Amino acid sequence: MGFWSRVFSNDIGIDLGTANTLVFVKGEGIVLNEPSIVARYKSNQKVIAVGREAKEMMGRENTDIETIRPLKDGVIADFEVTEEMVRHFIRMVQKSKMFVRPRVVVSVPSGSTEVEKRAVRNSCERVGAREVYLISEPMAAAIGIGLPVENAIGSMVIDIGGGTTEIAVIALSGIVTCESIRCAGDAMDQAIIEWMRKKYNLLIGPRNAEQLKCHVGSAAPLDPEIQAQVRGRDLVAAIPKTLTVDSREIREALAEPTAQIISAVRRALERTPPELAADILDRGMIMSGGGALLKGLKERLIEGTSLPTYVDGEDPLSAVVRGSAKVLEEFDRYRKVLY
Repeated sequence: MGFWSRVFSNDIGIDLGTANTLVFVKGEGIVLNEPSIVARYKSNQKVIAVGREAKEMMGRENTDIETIRPLKDGVIADFEVTEEMVRHFIRMVQKSKMFVRPRVVVSVPSGSTEVEKRAVRNSCERVGAREVYLISEPMAAAIGIGLPVENAIGSMVIDIGGGTTEIAVIALSGIVTCESIRCAGDAMDQAIIEWMRKKYNLLIGPRNAEQLKCHVGSAAPLDPEIQAQVRGRDLVAAIPKTLTVDSREIREALAEPTAQIISAVRRALERTPPELAADILDRGMIMSGGGALLKGLKERLIEGTSLPTYVDGEDPLSAVVRGSAKVLEEFDRYRKVLY
């Protein structure tokens, strides 16, 4: 790369998540954290809003407007809409450097197929990236947290995002054991929706379910238990209705997805070589991603595995994009973790 390209380059790290997209710009830090949602007209497919503005429209669309989450289970479900969304976000962060094609590092689930990886790469190239490198989400999270991924020491990361939960044991700049399940934040929201429908004949939307999960959701008993109001449509009377639920009920709703996550962690541990398992026993497991913020989940993991478990102390939500940032800042050092 020439001198002027280095001067004007805007290297970008992207955590292209099912629920949220975070963008890091070299020299500026994390400059964008927006919902991965696009709103457009049905008639002509014209995009009218992206990110937070589009999320405000969810569940309130008229007959000619649709809101789309173009990523499902951590991978691209709608290629055209994903390109529009990535292009919009890159334009937002490029500012005065629109004429410079950035080098981009994008995180992808460790269980992504070659087709899914190529789709992510192609989408970034078509919106103007000069070079596109991919990094697995658990590796990016481990680097972001500050774990010694290059050393001959086992580090275990549990990254619970919107679409996938990524569990990996990492050593010598590689993933030794990996477990990727499509059960994470979105599955928890859906479990709450289904539980409210079965228990109370109340239909609620994904946004209400997410709010319940964040405010009163838990994986272990709370002291004291807490309550929240929920609004929805009574499926029997067909009219709007308000109910009060407590954390015990939402914990019951979340029992299945939390059990799946704990089972996946145990499966990953079962396949871990003994030497690395000994390291994890000493050093513990680190949780990142939005799902790591679920009350009581850390305690459930300790109970289910008998291993020390910690939550990323800086910010679990930004661990992956912080890892992409460190890779861009020390590119030669971390080149071997990219593909």
